[in-house]
Amino acid sequence: MLYTRGLLSSAAGVVEQSASGKAIGVDELQKVMNSSASDEQKTSFFIQYLLSQREWLLDFAKTLLIAVIVFVIGRKLVKLALKVTKKTMERKAVEISVQKFVMSLATFAYNILLLMVIAGIIGIGTSSIVAVLGSAGLAVGLALQGSLSNLAGGVLILLLKPFRVGDYIITAGAEGTVMSIDIFYTRIATTDNKVVVIPNGTISNSNVTNTTKQDERMLVLEFTVSLDANIEEVKTEIMKLIEGNERILHEMNRCVVVDKLTPVNIKMQAKAWTKSEDYWDVKYLLLEQISIVLQGFRG
Repeated sequence: MLYTRGLLSSAAGVVEQSASGKAIGVDELQKVMNSSASDEQKTSFFIQYLLSQREWLLDFAKTLLIAVIVFVIGRKLVKLALKVTKKTMERKAVEISVQKFVMSLATFAYNILLLMVIAGIIGIGTSSIVAVLGSAGLAVGLALQGSLSNLAGGVLILLLKPFRVGDYIITAGAEGTVMSIDIFYTRIATTDNKVVVIPNGTISNSNVTNTTKQDERMLVLEFTVSLDANIEEVKTEIMKLIEGNERILHEMNRCVVVDKLTPVNIKMQAKAWTKSEDYWDVKYLLLEQISIVLQGFRG
């Protein structure tokens, strides 16, 4: 009982200090809140504590309000800066793959800059933020070594340009049309409309065959005929198919040749050039037509 009265007397003294203009300390607040004083007394004391801290609270509220306003305005400025960045690259005809990569990095950089400005307004030192980011970057770098290799691979792909968005490539056991080159991954659409996601680090360390890098592409169609077939007639008929196809580049070399002799048949090849974008259509059409011609010889 005497101890409780002592605490209450102490609390009363602290309240008097607050009324006289002296701030109430956190220690005094904890002492009263942990005492056996009534809820009304604790509430009253807590209100007195807040009143004693009103100047600091008002300053903090003003700072917080300014930080919120800066954040809202800053987000709009970030969006505007991203639009300007994108339009600048489009005006300079920068490749789509490079645009996507730069936009990803720009989004990250602009938002980090905004957070640093807000932290400075609140009172967090820029040096502290840099130190924290440095430590975090080191820890994340050690934990995500594979992802960093993918990032480095993405940079190499964009700098060396072994392929671009829209090219048909063969790499890392997959082939298809490049849909996008992101920071960490490259997405490829296969001919049967599947999406293959390949890490950039894997691509940068693998052989890449770009079938659309050149405007023209050679068709090499392989087929077999029996040993007793009339080779000259076969060559003549296959050449008629090639000459009759409008999408074959007739100004470039075309031929039908014997490629290999085996004990059971003769392996032959039909070679011609076409535009890269027409390659598959021409290939499938000629294969079908050659198959029909060969059926006549077998008959």
